[in-house]
Amino acid sequence: MDPIIILQAGVATGTVLLFATVGEILAERSGVLNLGVEGMMLIGAMSAINIAVRTGNPWLGLLVAMVASGLLSQIHAVIAIQFRADQVVSGLALNFAAVGLSLVFGEGLSKAGAVALLPTYTLPVLYQIPVIGPIFFTKQSVMVYIGYLLIPLVWVYIHRTRPGMHLRAIGEFPGAADALGINVARLRHLYVFLGGMLAGVAGATISLAVAPGWFSELTTSGQGWIAIGLVIFAQWDPLRAAFGSYAFGALRRLILDIQGPTVLLGLRNPFYYNPYWGFFLQMIPYAFTIAVLVLGSREAVRKRLGAPAALGLPYARGERGL
Repeated sequence: MDPIIILQAGVATGTVLLFATVGEILAERSGVLNLGVEGMMLIGAMSAINIAVRTGNPWLGLLVAMVASGLLSQIHAVIAIQFRADQVVSGLALNFAAVGLSLVFGEGLSKAGAVALLPTYTLPVLYQIPVIGPIFFTKQSVMVYIGYLLIPLVWVYIHRTRPGMHLRAIGEFPGAADALGINVARLRHLYVFLGGMLAGVAGATISLAVAPGWFSELTTSGQGWIAIGLVIFAQWDPLRAAFGSYAFGALRRLILDIQGPTVLLGLRNPFYYNPYWGFFLQMIPYAFTIAVLVLGSREAVRKRLGAPAALGLPYARGERGL
C-alpha cells in the first residue's frame, strides 16, 4: 500500500468531485439549490462515452457532455426561477429523470467496443519535485490539469471581479441587486447552466479518464451527492472545495487498498479476511456526506458556515426583500 499511489489516485478521482462541487458552488452562490448533480453527471458520462465511441473524438464527447448537462439543468432553472417552485423537490425530480434518461440512452454502451480516451501527461520538470511531483504531475489526465487551473480562476472570479460581485449579490440580497439594475433571473439561469456544464464535465471525466470505457447506473456511484455535501464542507469556497475533493478521492482509494490481502510490512489484513469490515469502510464517505447535509440543513449552522442568505428562496423581479 504505497501512500504516493493512493494520493496520486486521490487527485485523479478527486478531480471528478472538484468539477461537480465547483459547479454546484456557482449555482448555490446565485441562490439556486440544485440537487440534480448526480443525474447530470450520469447524463454527462453517458453523452461523453456515446460520442467518443461513435466519432473516435473524446474532446467532442466532452463538449457534448457539457452541453447536454447544461441544457438539462435549465429544466430545474425554469421550474425554480420562473415558476418559483420548491427547489428541493425540483432538484430531486430532475435527478430521478436524468438518471432514468441516462440509463435508457446508455443501454449497451459498455459493449460498444473501444473508446477514445482523453490523454494523460507527465509535466516536465514539475514531476521531479520530491513527493509533490509524483502525486500531482506524473501520468495524470489532462482533466486533472484543467482542474488545477479551474480552482484559482473561479476563486478570483467570485472574490475579485465585478461579475463575481454580482454573483454574490444575487445570492445574498437579490432585492438590492435588482434595485441596482442587475437581472437576477437571467444571472441565476446562467449560473445554473454553468453548474450543469461542470457536472457534465465531471461525468465525462469518469467515463473518458478516471474509469474509462464503460457506463452503467454505478458509473457515478453517488459522487454527485458527495459533491453537494462538499459544497457545505467547503463553505461555498472553491479553494476549500479543492482540498475536500482531493481528500475524498484519496479516502476512496485508501478504502479500496486496505481491503487487499496485505497491508504495510506484509502484515495480515483483518479487513480482507472479514468482508463486513469492507462494507463498513465503503460506507464512511457517504455517511459523512449525510451528516454534513443534515447539519447544513439547520438554518443557524448554515449562517455560521457562510451560506448565501437567499439560497433556496424564490425571487420575483420587483421584490425588495431577500
